[in-house]
Amino acid sequence: MTPEWRTPRLPAPGLRPLNIPESTIVQTYNIAILPGDGTGPEVTVEALKVLDAAAAKFGFALDQTEYDFGGERYKRTGEILPDSGLEDLKKHEAILLGAIGHPDVKPGILEKGILLKLRFAFDQYINLRPVRLYPGVETPLKDKGPDDIDYVVVRENTGGIYTGTGGISMKDTPNEVAVQSMVYNRHQVERCLRWAFEYTRKHGKKARGKGDANTLGLVGKTNVLTYVFDLWERTFNEIGERDYPDVTREYYHVDATCMWMVKSPEWFDVLVTSNMFGDIITDLGAITQGGMGIAAGGNIAPEGVSMFEPIGGSAPKYTGQNIINPLAAVCAGAMMLESLGQQEAANAIENAVRHVTGTKLKSLSAGRMGYSTSEVGDMVAALVADA
Repeated sequence: MTPEWRTPRLPAPGLRPLNIPESTIVQTYNIAILPGDGTGPEVTVEALKVLDAAAAKFGFALDQTEYDFGGERYKRTGEILPDSGLEDLKKHEAILLGAIGHPDVKPGILEKGILLKLRFAFDQYINLRPVRLYPGVETPLKDKGPDDIDYVVVRENTGGIYTGTGGISMKDTPNEVAVQSMVYNRHQVERCLRWAFEYTRKHGKKARGKGDANTLGLVGKTNVLTYVFDLWERTFNEIGERDYPDVTREYYHVDATCMWMVKSPEWFDVLVTSNMFGDIITDLGAITQGGMGIAAGGNIAPEGVSMFEPIGGSAPKYTGQNIINPLAAVCAGAMMLESLGQQEAANAIENAVRHVTGTKLKSLSAGRMGYSTSEVGDMVAALVADA
């Protein structure tokens, strides 16, 4: 019997891979869809519309199953993400997430119960966040354009201060004590750094024809957090010198990084950092690339199930109005295809998004795009179909 929280989803009519000869379908991917809360389902529909177009165009299939984990289910049943649902999600090759966050649910309940639970359960130890300014998109940085704002942040995603090591004693007394510790072991640090080195080697600016060297910058705070970032820096230099001599290594304090992300973002290629620092600097990066409505990210499990999402929240005040910008969700879908090995399809989506932002949209803000949510999805899907 199919659990009530799971629903098979068919691709949009006219875009199904079955419209092309079955002999041309070389791969089928099992994808889990978590539309989530607020405007999450609306942007997810448009991302799936584009993914269906890419599948039909490039000869692969997406076997999609939708799950209703989120605020409405929690309100209705008191259930967030049951272990049985977690086991079911593990059967898929990737997860596409819409948004988590419900105005009637206390902040932290859904985020910890779904997002963090999935990250830890699936060991999604890499958070990948491109910081990329698309043509036609406004940035608050004076005199900066798409060639200047084009770098990537690799954030360690399952360790550090977010694991909750610590506690509270003597709560609600004048002597209350709260402790939350940043804890890393060598294994966690090294696997994150190795992934970042490999990514830089394959996708750095030199690999994209935009520089003389692929450069990986470690972002830390070695002058104050002398224990944790001594481990990070020593490991960074040891494995870099021994195993990745072709990748240029640099080190930046996190506070200086924030300043240079505003003043000279063109300096950066790939940045790698801890969980908390990565959380902070990627939101700064997102606003420089035009805001949360265009920022996408991936929670990567190199040996397991990865999850891809638009970075903006659920924006509940716009729910059902068909005015929210869906492009971050569309870009998250492109990242998912890249992780599955469908690079050509991912590139087609990226190129389509660039065309739409550069020639069609008046703004990325809800209600100001000049088009509805569904019309933006239609435009991107049509361009992918014609790629």
